[in-house]
Amino acid sequence: MPHMKLIQCIIRPEKLNDLVEKIAGFASGLTVSDVRGHGHQKGQPTVYRGLEYQVSLLPKTMIEIVADESRVDDIIKIVSETAKTGQIGDGRIFIVDVDQVYHIRTGLMD
Repeated sequence: MPHMKLIQCIIRPEKLNDLVEKIAGFASGLTVSDVRGHGHQKGQPTVYRGLEYQVSLLPKTMIEIVADESRVDDIIKIVSETAKTGQIGDGRIFIVDVDQVYHIRTGLMD
C-alpha cells in the first residue's frame, strides 16, 4: 500500500465551491464538514437587535482528503491559492499520516 496522508483543510465557507471545483482532478474523494472555531482572531463582535456581543466561535468549513503522499504538495498548493484572501481567518492545513484504511462494506484493508 502506498503511503497515504490525511489532509485536513479548515477554510472560509465561501471558498468551498471554488476549492471543490479546482481540486477535483487531484483528489478522488473528499469529506466536507461545517465546523466552528477560532484562531488568533478570537471571534468577532456582532450586533443583534442593537446590542453588540462577541461571537467567539466562527463558522468554518473543514475539507478532509486522503491522498497518496506524492499528491500532497499539489493539493496543498491548490488549497493555499484558492482559499487565500489575505485576511486573518483564512484557515489552516494539517497533514496526518494514515496507517490503515478499511472498507466498511467488504472489511478489507486498502
